[in-house]
Amino acid sequence: MTMSKSATIKSAAKASPAVVANASPDNTIAFQGEHGAYSDLACRTMFPAMSTLPCRDFAETFASVQEGRARLAMIAVENSVAGRVADVYHLLPDSRLHIIAEHFQRVEHHLLAPQGATIEGLKTILSHVHALGQCRKLIRELGVKAVVAADTAGAAAEVARRGDRTVAAIASSLAGQLHGLASLRANIEDAEHNTTRFLVMAREPINPDANSDVMTTFVFRVRNVPAALYKAMGGFATNGVNMTKLESYMLGGSFFATQFYADIEGHPEHTPVRLALEELSFFSREVRILGVYPAHAARRKGAVDD
Repeated sequence: MTMSKSATIKSAAKASPAVVANASPDNTIAFQGEHGAYSDLACRTMFPAMSTLPCRDFAETFASVQEGRARLAMIAVENSVAGRVADVYHLLPDSRLHIIAEHFQRVEHHLLAPQGATIEGLKTILSHVHALGQCRKLIRELGVKAVVAADTAGAAAEVARRGDRTVAAIASSLAGQLHGLASLRANIEDAEHNTTRFLVMAREPINPDANSDVMTTFVFRVRNVPAALYKAMGGFATNGVNMTKLESYMLGGSFFATQFYADIEGHPEHTPVRLALEELSFFSREVRILGVYPAHAARRKGAVDD
């Protein structure tokens, strides 16, 4: 592991907010979705000097970094309202990329419509199914028809294309800016805590300061013996290591092959973490670290208000 990537990340985040057209792959970050998506917004928030590269799906997003079309990838893994992004947990281990950072992006939905439209004149609202579900109060208040779109940014693009002042979209402020739409109302989401957690992926790992706030993410498979998972997890409890996330999923469609994904607080060089991982290895067929990276400031504040 090296520190050079971490230093590059910090310098990129502090640079000018301008988005460079036709940027080189070394100055590009890939995301799943269209320009104006919340993943795009997360990229521009964390790395304002980098150009953003939209991708059709998560597999293409990972491939963009693997094949050198982008230096980094911004991957959504969970949302405080909608829950986990299931596909990602299957793709992450096989990507052979490394987690070098995490980012919490507050989801602030806007009601976007063509210039000159009014809330009173709306009849239809387009958006992703999750965004519509997160704005039920407004939809009921307005008494409009909700229509499911493939994604929020695509809904904004469709509303701009139609130019119909009776049709609006629920999407980000960035989508509104990109498509020349007016924001009729901001922060229309039902839940004020609506936040998405992203992981930043790169081809090379980093090794953050072990004395700073650090997260470690890994995957493992337990041996097929009674109470294997219970015993494997015991080391984290006895060594006082906080596990913030544990997910399980089948491998290869088999009911008898399960892989686990975990996030813990701490660096593998910390004695408690090292001992816990050693005990985990004893009861597991495989333990593979996906990344050791700085904890987002929101964890220290106990909130994700960005």
